[in-house]
Parts: sequence; C-alpha cells; structure tokens
Amino acid sequence: MKQPNNTKIYHTALYMRLSRDDENYGDSVSIETQRTILQKFAHENGLHVFAEYVDDGWSGTNFERPSFQRMMDDVEAGKVNCIVTKDLSRFGREHVMMDYYLEFVFPEKQIRYIAVAENEDTEKGLSDFVPFKNLFNEWFAKDTSRKVKAALHAKFAAGQRTFTYAPLGYKRHPEIKNTLTIDEETKWIIEKIFDLAYHGAGAAKITRILIRDKVPTPGWLNYKRYGTFAHIYADAPQEKAYAWTVAAVKGILKDETYIGNSVHNKQTNISYKNKKKVRKPEEEWIRVENTHEAIISKEVFEQVQQQISSRRRTQKNGTTQIFAGLVKCADCGWSMAYGMNKQNKKPYGYYHCSNNGQGTGHCSMHYVRYDVLYTYVLSRIQYWTAQAQMDEQVLLTQLLQAGDKERSNAVKKQTTELKKAEKRKAEVDRLFAKMYEDWSAERITEYNFNMLSQKY
Repeated sequence: MKQPNNTKIYHTALYMRLSRDDENYGDSVSIETQRTILQKFAHENGLHVFAEYVDDGWSGTNFERPSFQRMMDDVEAGKVNCIVTKDLSRFGREHVMMDYYLEFVFPEKQIRYIAVAENEDTEKGLSDFVPFKNLFNEWFAKDTSRKVKAALHAKFAAGQRTFTYAPLGYKRHPEIKNTLTIDEETKWIIEKIFDLAYHGAGAAKITRILIRDKVPTPGWLNYKRYGTFAHIYADAPQEKAYAWTVAAVKGILKDETYIGNSVHNKQTNISYKNKKKVRKPEEEWIRVENTHEAIISKEVFEQVQQQISSRRRTQKNGTTQIFAGLVKCADCGWSMAYGMNKQNKKPYGYYHCSNNGQGTGHCSMHYVRYDVLYTYVLSRIQYWTAQAQMDEQVLLTQLLQAGDKERSNAVKKQTTELKKAEKRKAEVDRLFAKMYEDWSAERITEYNFNMLSQKY
C-alpha cells in the first residue's frame, strides 16, 4: 500500500521481545508470531519498515536490552520515527520507564508508537487505560518471577537440577529428566584434577599441567559436541581448546556435584526488575545429597577442601611464611599479601592489603612489617601461655567473656549501620520522587533528570 502524498512517511522499527518466562505461553507470543503480526500491520497501513529489532531471552523489566538500545540509537540518529510492537508488554514491563518513554521521550522526539493488539497509537492519542495496563504488566512480571522461584525451589528440594549444560564429567540422564549421569568420555578429566589436588598440587599448578597435557576445556567440548560457543572457538587457534584458567580449576575443586550432591540457591537476582546476580549466604543454600552418582569419593573431596583452606604459597627461595593465609586486613577483610622492601640498606618483609595491591582501589595502601608482627604475636603467645600456667580456669572465663562482649558489640554496630542505611534509603526515595515531579513539571531538564537518577 502506498502512502498518499500529503501524509507523513514513517520510517518504522518493528520491535519484538521474548523472555524465557514467556516461552511457557506457546506460539502466541513467539518471535515468529510477533513478526507475522507486525509485518502484516506495517504492510496494511503503509508503514515503511526501516529495520527489525529482536531481543530473544530478555526480561521486559530490563531496558538495557541490546536490540532495544540499538533501536533507540537509531531513534536518536533520526533514522526511525515510528515504533511498532505487538502489545505494550513487548516494549516493556516496568511502569515508570514505560511512562517515561510514552509521556516524555516519544512526544519530545516526535516518535509515533503503536501497540497493535491493544489498538494503542500515540498519533491517535493513548487511552486512559494505558497506565493501568503498564501497572498490570509490571505486576505480571513480579508474579511470574515469584512463581518461577517457587517452582525452582520445589525442583531443588526434590533433588532435580536445572542446567543448560551438564557439568564437566556428566551428561543429561537419557531417561530421568533434570538428572545427571556420568559421562564416561570426560570423567577422567575430573579424576585427573582431583588426583593432582589430592597429592598436593595447587590450582595454578594443576592449570599449567592441564595446558601442558592438552586437556580439552568444558567450553571446547561443548563446542565440538553441540556447536555452541562458535563465536569463541570457530576461528580460534588450536591452543584455545586447552586454555584452562585457575578460576575454572578452583570452581571444579569446590563443586559438590562431583560427590553426588546438588547445591542450589547460591545466588539470586537483586529483584525481579534488577537481574544483577548477588551471592547468597551459605546458610541459605539448598543442599540435597546423593542426587546422582559421584565421580569423586567424599574422603578425597574433603581432603582437597582442607588442603585448599590451609594452602600457603611457597616463596621463590622455597620457604613459606608462618603467617601465610592468616593475616587479614582490619579495614576490608581481604588477605594481606607478603612482600619485600629491598630499597633500604636493611631489606625487610612486610604484609600489605591485597585489595589495594590488585588495583581495585577498594582499600588504602597500608602495611605491617613482618618483624613487628612476629615480635607482637610472640609476645602475646608468651603472655597467654603464662596466664594459662597460673590459672587455666580464670583464663578460660576471661576468654569467654571477651568473646560475648565482642559479639554484642558486633550486633550493636550492625544494628546502627542498618538504621543509617534505612534512613538514607528513605531520604533517597523522597528525593527521587521530588525529582521525578520536577521533571514531569518541566522544572528540570531531561539531561539533569538522567544524571541525578544514575547518581541516586
């Protein structure tokens, strides 16, 4: 259909989105169904399709989707002046951001927006029900998130696993859904790693041995079997297949999967809106034992864990510092790294905060000399030894009382910090609400609003 000469030409973006949760609702919301609806609508209404933008597997509460951002970049560049989606929820499921785009961005940039299935069109004027539809869409996302978590917890409690790829050494059970079975072709790699660790090798040494012996990595094996990660391995040199990392080896050595256990709920999203992952305390983990056949015995696994926790790095001269692995930073809690100051006439050893030394800037550069620490620790050992010899029972009572006082002080400090944080949160919420009102009333510019939003 051709546009009449006196009508505006719309360079149209057809936007499609599908989250993993949406897949449960079948073909009605599939990308192909959305594409068919949008293409038919554009053809029947004489809209010139500039491009299609597809975000497959992205939540509507996240507006940092790659194709969505690419589309908005084209809007900023003046390439697109019309956006069409199947319905409002395909554009987004967060009512504040939806209002922001519909009420501010699109009118300011003269962008026409159409939600086909709901017959909403900014050119004709949005209906009064749009804010309520956006609220419902957000509630739907929240409710879906809650139901998904409940379903996952039920699966975890039943000993089932959810995984895209089975851990190295295992494969999907051919008959029992959500269950692992040993992969005879790759379990030798796991046995080799744990055998090296059991006989004293650290993660760094094991990594060097795996690279030297050209042992294939889990990513390479998945690529050869299923064709996944082709963007990493397709044109990569042969050495990429054996590019083991210390982090990967450590992850395997600490994984209870290899003794037949399934550990879940180790991390979670900040909220149904913010998909950033945060690690949960160990007491909240869901641990189910004997869910599948073990590759490594519990005795070997526990011995390896003890060696990892007590491992001390050997110096170049073959010696090991007596405080290695024991000295922690009082400010941030990170381990203190050992170094030598050779610039003085009399060189000396010292411990410094590794959180600063790694360039993170999360802690200041402070240190304690090895000889000072040694002298202090020795004097305290001598003092407590003398106290124990004089009256062991009195010493025990003093230590218990000191521990109770320390715990009480820690609780008080945490309570105080929590109250401060809650007060600050309430203050920021109030400021953000006031700022949003100022923006809505055009008392501040969009640039200032975005800048302050990111800051708060």
